[in-house]
Amino acid sequence: MFEFIRTHTRLMLGFMLLLIIPSFIFFGVQGYAGFTDAANADVAKVAGQGITRAELDNAVRRYADRVRQENPTADPAQLDSPQVRREVLDSLVRDRVLLAAADKMQLYPTPVRMVRLFDSDPQFVGLRGPDGRLSRELLAAQGMSPELFDQRLRQEFASRQVINGVIESVQPPSVVVNAALDPLLQRRELQIQRFDPASYRDRVQVTDAEVEAYYQANTAQFQAPEQATIQYVVLDLDAIARSITVTDADERRFYAENASRYTAPEERRASHILIKAEPDAPTAERAAARARAEALLTQVKAAPGSFAEVARKNSSDTGSAASGGDLDFMRRGMTVKPFEDAMFGLKPGEISGIVESDFGFHIIHLTDVRGGQARPFESVRPEITAELRRAQAQRRWAEAAEQFTNTVYEQSDSLQPVVDKLKLEIKTAKVFRTPIPGTTGPLASAKLLDEIFGNDVLRNKRNADAVETAPNQLVSARMMAHSPARTLALDEVRDRVRAAVMQRESTALALKQGQERLAALRTNPTESLSELLTVSRAQPQGLQRKVLDAALGVDASKLPAVAGVDLGAQGYAVVRVMQVLPREAVPGGDDGLKRQYTRTWAAAESAAYLDSLKQRFNAKLTASPSALAGPAVPSR
Repeated sequence: MFEFIRTHTRLMLGFMLLLIIPSFIFFGVQGYAGFTDAANADVAKVAGQGITRAELDNAVRRYADRVRQENPTADPAQLDSPQVRREVLDSLVRDRVLLAAADKMQLYPTPVRMVRLFDSDPQFVGLRGPDGRLSRELLAAQGMSPELFDQRLRQEFASRQVINGVIESVQPPSVVVNAALDPLLQRRELQIQRFDPASYRDRVQVTDAEVEAYYQANTAQFQAPEQATIQYVVLDLDAIARSITVTDADERRFYAENASRYTAPEERRASHILIKAEPDAPTAERAAARARAEALLTQVKAAPGSFAEVARKNSSDTGSAASGGDLDFMRRGMTVKPFEDAMFGLKPGEISGIVESDFGFHIIHLTDVRGGQARPFESVRPEITAELRRAQAQRRWAEAAEQFTNTVYEQSDSLQPVVDKLKLEIKTAKVFRTPIPGTTGPLASAKLLDEIFGNDVLRNKRNADAVETAPNQLVSARMMAHSPARTLALDEVRDRVRAAVMQRESTALALKQGQERLAALRTNPTESLSELLTVSRAQPQGLQRKVLDAALGVDASKLPAVAGVDLGAQGYAVVRVMQVLPREAVPGGDDGLKRQYTRTWAAAESAAYLDSLKQRFNAKLTASPSALAGPAVPSR
């Protein structure tokens, strides 16, 4: 049989191709068609127009990119969760509904109005070139053409028109506003008595039988989570930078080429006397102003110590005249060019000649100079070394990342090969299947933990695949020891169980005492309580939320009135409301709160209006929740 195959190799290859190619064509085309159909399938419709799966995927990616720019350590899995995808889809539907309404209402701006809106809106300042016009280069940097920008701008302004008409027209009646603010600002005088479980612990005796019974009934409280001891390695820019050697020549060359970065800008302090003269003033008027300035120049040249006094009496610059003409320290670019050139041409103590600018005629006295000196090379050498290493690490990142990924996969029985190859450090840590709240760094990555507790690492004892846990950061790990989740034995948690029983019994005593006190007060309402407070929503005086709610929820028409509040593990509280006081005064009046309430009302009105538009334009989701769980993939 095998001899026949060896002697008829070409024939057998042809036969195999006849079997393989039709299958490949059939299943390959079917898979591609399945992928295309999935990507183009509608996930929602508005006014008969579909929103495709591909559009949703692209919108989710844009959302994730924005979040990562603001928070580079964001968990990638959380940025593509079903909840996020649903929120992004709702946003797409909302935008489509507003555009459909704008089209129906003919609210798209005309080209002339578009220009006016673009010129007047400060948010577009960053897209204007030096001539004030739309800059193609700045648009291209954001991945947009002028045509695409124009389309988006028209849509944005049209959508605003639809919803702003509702938002800006909201004016809730003052009666309604006051009724809403009253619960927030109303003050109540009350008495309170607290029953703290801690004060009842001396009365509680916990037996071994009670401890045993509590443990058996509450084993879920005494679970040891699944955990592992791991070795792991981290590849990031800092790790690469540590292996890079920077020469003295490189450092000195960088210092010389970037001297301005290590030089404090020169600043000069000057005083001046200004004789004001407008540029378009009559010739005679400007000549008179210059003559006056020259007379003052002669005076201060003869007696330089009188400069400040002469400036106070004669300078037209009211802002500096009162301080003897002092302008404080200035750098280049902070004043008009003729003044700057003259000031930077003086030596400390010198007085300039007449300096003409658009403001008039100046006499400048340079009083001080600081800055302009370069920091010594040795003092900035550590900064330069770190920057050169990091720049080279950035250039080497792609190559190192590929080596890291391939090595931990191809030599999966140890992390030592990747450590040796890239000069990394093996670290040891204990991790939990569910990370402890507050954990930071690479070991907080849910994706990395999924790899660590997956079959390859846990059971097959292989290296974890390289996982990106942050921008420019890859991590691999391997299992050293594993402890599955288990119920802790009673002997391991006996003290915790005893404390829980003690808490339960002392809480029950506090509750019993509190309820008895409440019943006694209802029988004898004149009896007073130990603590007197005046509270409001804005000034809760440290009361727990449940106590405050109870105190402010008592019927004010039947005072004094008492209420009891079960605080669970914190015990019990009895409250007597004595009287309602006038509303609390707000600094600056109630106007700010009224505006805030109006904005809240407007948000509710606009949401209701949007819901009505969704019904009008037949907006609906056409995909099941499970279909939104992730990007479309080729069918197999």
